[in-house]
Order: sequence, then structure tokens, then C-alpha cells
Amino acid sequence: MKNSDLHRQFIRKHRNNKIKILACQIGVLILFLFLWELFARIGIIDDFIMSSPSRIIKMFGALGEQHIFKHIGITVLECILGFTLSTVIGSLIAIALWWSVTLRKILEPYLVVLNSLPKIALGPIIIIWVGAGMKAIVTMAVLICIIVTIISVLNGFLSADEGKILLLQSMGANKFQILIKLILPYSIPNFISVLKINVGLAWVGTIMGEYLVSAAGLGYLIIYGGQVFKLDLVMASTVILCILATLMYLAVAIVEKRINKKRR
Repeated sequence: MKNSDLHRQFIRKHRNNKIKILACQIGVLILFLFLWELFARIGIIDDFIMSSPSRIIKMFGALGEQHIFKHIGITVLECILGFTLSTVIGSLIAIALWWSVTLRKILEPYLVVLNSLPKIALGPIIIIWVGAGMKAIVTMAVLICIIVTIISVLNGFLSADEGKILLLQSMGANKFQILIKLILPYSIPNFISVLKINVGLAWVGTIMGEYLVSAAGLGYLIIYGGQVFKLDLVMASTVILCILATLMYLAVAIVEKRINKKRR
């Protein structure tokens, strides 16, 4: 058998395997929704407390009358701002810590302490510092993401091949050239992983911020729904959050795929 035939068989097998996995994933979701709806209808679970897919769909129709897209837009904007600011600022701080060993040793204990600190405890202070509204929510998202970004990106920088660094130094490269030519390209896979982590953390921070202080957004709808016992509203808002988080994660995955193609 020719190598080209073997290659085509491998590609076909790989494609079929991906289709099977996708079909199974969709099947699991459909089965879950079917059982959820069935158990709610026959009374195994209380659909007032647990809701059901049909009630959530009806709530989507009702939400259209309550400017749902306004709430989605506000939450998405807050999440993107928190995600972008924490990623950019955290990466710049990581570069500074890689650049200066002394600075890294000084700040390392503080990073560990800040990473373990429950950020929700800073909620009242954030509101006093930056005021109520979107600024407080974005600040909360940034605080939740930024320490993880700094630590993860810095670890990626420090894991670069020491032998290659010494080789560049022996050829007269300065620290900036080593950073641009070796450290940053080497750390791209790690940076993509950081982006994936930050997607989840940014949504957590945004919703936590909206729990604390918000007059609009999906977090506000969840709080409001819980207060007035409209649990269908809570579940519908949660489903929307899951969809938005998935779309944002897929966007990062697409970027990763394109970067990997270019690197090949």
C-alpha cells in the first residue's frame, strides 16, 4: 500500500473519530434534556424548583419582552473588558517579573497570598474605591483573573530552554532580543492555555460583580429571579451564560487552531 493511501486512511479515520465524538456529545446533551423534561412532567422532580426545558423555552419568549439582549450585551461587555484587561496587564507584569529576578523574588510571596485571597471579600472595598456599576464589576473580574494570569504566564516564561537562552547570550543577544526571539514564541501554547482559563474566570468574576452591585445583566436577572422565586428566570439566565461562555471558549480555540497552523 502506498504512503499516500495510508495518509488518506489516517485522515479519514481521524475525521470519523471526531464525528463520532461530536455525535456522542450531542447525544448526551439531548438525553439529559429529554430525561429532565420527562422527570419534570411525571413528577419525579419538582418543576417549580428544578424547572424544565419547556419552561425555560417559554421563559426565553417572556424575556424578549424584558430587553433580554440589553442584559446579555451588558454582561458580555463587562466580561470582555475584564478578560482583556486582566490578560494584557497580567502578561505585562509577568514580563517585568521575568525581566527582573530581584523584583520576582520580592513580589512572589505577595502573589501567592493574593491568589489565595477570596476576592468576593474585597467587594465592599471595590465599590467604595471605584463606585457602583460597571467599573466595580469589571474590577472584580480583573482581580479574579489577573493573579492567575501573572503566575501562569510567568511559569511559561521560566520553563523556556536554558540551553537556548545561553546560546543566544553567547551570540551577544541582549535580554530584549531573548524575550522577543525565544521566550515569547516558546510561551505561545502556554499563553493560549491561560486564555482558556481566563475565559471561565472572567465569567465568574463578572457574575460575582453583578451579584454585588448591578441594575442590569444576567447576574442581576439571576439574583432577581431568586428573590421573587422565578426559578425559570434563574435557569434561563444560567443557560444563556453557558451558551455565551461556550462561544467565548470556542473563539479562543479557533485562535489557537490558526496559530498552530501558522507555526507549522
